[in-house]
Amino acid sequence: MNRIQEVFTYFAPKAGIRYFTWNGCVEVCAEFMAVYVAGMLIGRFSPDDIYMRNIILLGLDQDAHIHKGRLASAFGITDEYLRVLRNRVKTEGYESLPKKGPGGSEPKLSKNQRDKIENMFESGVSAVEAFRQVGKKGKVSYQTVWRMKSEWEKRQGMSRSEAASSTEEPRQLELSKIQKESEAVEAVTNSEVGTEEDFEDSEKIAGTPLRSGKMVQHVGGLMLVALVYSYGLHDAALKGWEESRKWVERLRTAIDAVILALGIGQRCVEGVRRLETKSAPILLRTNHMPSESWVRRVIKRYADDMGGAKMHLRMTGVYLERAREGEEGPAVFYVDNHMRPYTGKYTLRKGWRMQDKRVKPGATDYYVHDEDGRPVFRVDVPMHDALTDWLSPIMNLLRGGLGEEERILMAFDRGGAFPEQMAKLRDDGFEFVTYERKPYPLLSRTVFTESVTVDGEEILVHEERLKNLGKGRGRVRRISLLMSDGHQVNLLAVSEERAARLIEVMLGRWVQENGFKHGNERWGINQLDRRKVLPYTPDTIIPNPARHRLERALKFAREQEGRIRRELARIENNDSRKERFEEELKQSLERQAELEAQRPSLPKHVRLEDTELSGELVHHESHYKTVLDTVRIACANAESELAIELSPHIAKGREAKKALANLFASPGDIRVNQKSISIMLQPTGRKDERKAFQKLCETVTTWNLTLPGDPDRRSIRFVSQL
Repeated sequence: MNRIQEVFTYFAPKAGIRYFTWNGCVEVCAEFMAVYVAGMLIGRFSPDDIYMRNIILLGLDQDAHIHKGRLASAFGITDEYLRVLRNRVKTEGYESLPKKGPGGSEPKLSKNQRDKIENMFESGVSAVEAFRQVGKKGKVSYQTVWRMKSEWEKRQGMSRSEAASSTEEPRQLELSKIQKESEAVEAVTNSEVGTEEDFEDSEKIAGTPLRSGKMVQHVGGLMLVALVYSYGLHDAALKGWEESRKWVERLRTAIDAVILALGIGQRCVEGVRRLETKSAPILLRTNHMPSESWVRRVIKRYADDMGGAKMHLRMTGVYLERAREGEEGPAVFYVDNHMRPYTGKYTLRKGWRMQDKRVKPGATDYYVHDEDGRPVFRVDVPMHDALTDWLSPIMNLLRGGLGEEERILMAFDRGGAFPEQMAKLRDDGFEFVTYERKPYPLLSRTVFTESVTVDGEEILVHEERLKNLGKGRGRVRRISLLMSDGHQVNLLAVSEERAARLIEVMLGRWVQENGFKHGNERWGINQLDRRKVLPYTPDTIIPNPARHRLERALKFAREQEGRIRRELARIENNDSRKERFEEELKQSLERQAELEAQRPSLPKHVRLEDTELSGELVHHESHYKTVLDTVRIACANAESELAIELSPHIAKGREAKKALANLFASPGDIRVNQKSISIMLQPTGRKDERKAFQKLCETVTTWNLTLPGDPDRRSIRFVSQL
């Protein structure tokens, strides 16, 4: 084996190998960790030898070509901890580095407390009761007591196995008791509950009739709840869920709590804790305020039973009906992908994130928005499939929701502007408009004889020729635009709409980009929501990691060749460095030849089971997040509808949604009678905003909204105080 082969033997998948650069890795074993660079052993240390690990790590950290995040990950630490070590060495020297790992803190329970609790376990006391009697007084969490109970049970199980019990009946009784308690503890653990109240509140919370109250905090959020309820969100969730009346009422409470938390800007279920005020039971129509963990458990149970897709599709039908109302021409929709980055400990597939101009681990969502920028539905794609793979399925879904006779005009970006896809959409009877991919001919300014004005910008237009898709696929419309800055842009379309209308639709596609930004910052669409992961099947086809590393190494070698050739071009023939540069150039060319020779044996895509990612590559379970995203989409649509009514009445109409956030968080009074519900809000804001809130309340009152869970369906009267 020559030197080149030794350096690049890492292309073969190996377990326990962590790469931090194309030719550097950390070999992780049970007894030691070894660091290699270019096939040479740099250092070797035991897993508990923290000092030696940090010395080697900081030595490699000085190389500017090594990515700091990958280096830290290969050594089993975070990039933030690496930064701390780097700064400590700069200020205090290598002597300040830690000599041992973390640990050694004082135990949370004293010896007397532990003995007392174990005696209680001996007498048959449960972990919950032990927490009540000892843990609360000692300011120890229920999780600590439960963990102590688990350790005690293991020790007791070992002693019972060593000495057989004289009677079987007491043994079965004890096992039954432990099993019941373990099931309860498992339910708590799975929902990340850490207190006794969270453990038992599922049996405490019950719905109550709406009652009057003064200075109810966040009562403005009931406007959002009532409007979302009018869309049919609660009915879409409950339809087909064959559960007891108790669980139906709990689901209603959980959904209302999530809507209220999102309304005050919390962006996720954990924000429910911000609703915990003395007036919260009046706000949610319950006997006491549910915790965020209770809300998670209820929604999780629903998601596990029903999945999120049914609820999501029912609400999609509602939004499509609204999009069709009053439309004379085709119904316009925008489709694009939105990448949700992930920064956790699991290994997820990587996808291109345009905002960062690089690939990142995470999941891709394909969103459909209407012409006003309101979200209609989303499809989560953890495999990061291309836009061309989803255009036809999404169009067929829209056609199924709107009917065969309804015209649909879809606008998308260059990611879907490929001849095969455009020909398929045209042959299936769909209308679309998109940007033409370069290269295309640049036209003389004299051929642009028409003009249109979009958002105050005058655009010159030329439409004469058709675009030939090639290979017998036919032709599509081509519309050439000359922007005000002299830049030419071409549009491709299959539609009978006027060119001015197609230009207006395509240039209005930025409402979807703004929707992505607002959806994340206001409603939290990028939230992970649930951490549960599922493995991919072994026969899943993925990009070959070995091929990726080979391409990276080849790119590095070519860059090195270019650097050497530049140096050779600058020096004189009699320069003493010339011989050294020529030798480096020769080695670089040999290295490239070796790498290119390995290309045929490394396909671009392989089965997952044939790579080192087998058993590690996962994706997140989507049902729970789909339920929450359905709520988020409903809230975003309700906010848009209210903003349309509010914006004409405030001085800065573009800030209508920001003003609504203040309205949803405002306190107020509730007065309940047999025929109606009066909600008197006390919002904060400028004088013109408070007057606008008053106008909005008058308009919303005419909609005759009702609250979910009200058997009398009493209409709500909103009043805003100046």
